[in-house]
Amino acid sequence: MYGHGLWPVRPTTGLPSAVIVCGMSEWPSSERPAHGGPLLGFAEEVFDGIPPEVRRWLEVVKVDLDVRREPPSWTRWMLALVVADVGSLISNAILVAIGTTIFPSTLGFVHFQPTDYGKLTLIGVTIACVGWPVVARISSQPRWLFLRLAVLVTLVLWLPDLWILVRGEPIRGVGVLMVMHLSIAFITYNTLVHLAPLGLSNNLARFASGRGQAAPACAGKTEASSGPESGSNSLKPR
Repeated sequence: MYGHGLWPVRPTTGLPSAVIVCGMSEWPSSERPAHGGPLLGFAEEVFDGIPPEVRRWLEVVKVDLDVRREPPSWTRWMLALVVADVGSLISNAILVAIGTTIFPSTLGFVHFQPTDYGKLTLIGVTIACVGWPVVARISSQPRWLFLRLAVLVTLVLWLPDLWILVRGEPIRGVGVLMVMHLSIAFITYNTLVHLAPLGLSNNLARFASGRGQAAPACAGKTEASSGPESGSNSLKPR
């Protein structure tokens, strides 16, 4: 979360203290950590307009716009998309084959047709892949958030399975469908986080490595200090 022009406000980033105590306005524009462009700027405006109570709940689930990671490259993202699509389709075909072998009564189950589950699989995997770089732009812990979104979406996708079960579809066939959804989530999540990993933004990487210490505009200007006359968290001139 951004606060009063400071970047970043959390001390857990491992960045030099100069990054924390110097206001953003005092850093040369070429040295400021990238905020993600106009789309993120628009998102920040929307986020700031949200009631404080709602904003606190969003921050609990790491939707805080404290961007610390760069989205994956387009080539890595496309590779992950293809691998996730193909892997999910193969996994579904294998599970259908296993299901119909173990439960012969499910032969001819309409939802086991490749034209039925294949189209929905491609749509779902593509949406998940699009969500990966989006999560990287809205969360300080994108992998943490993405994993929980994958679990949540899987639970939501089980609701239609339960619905068709209530409507009279065979329990064995529905059970295999639910395993298929779980398999898709597992393959897609692991494919994205490993084949299309997020990178540390260039400016933050430079700060963290110690190559970007205090900027000239604020070097020697302020520092964190403690003492009876100023308090443990006050700032004082050098």
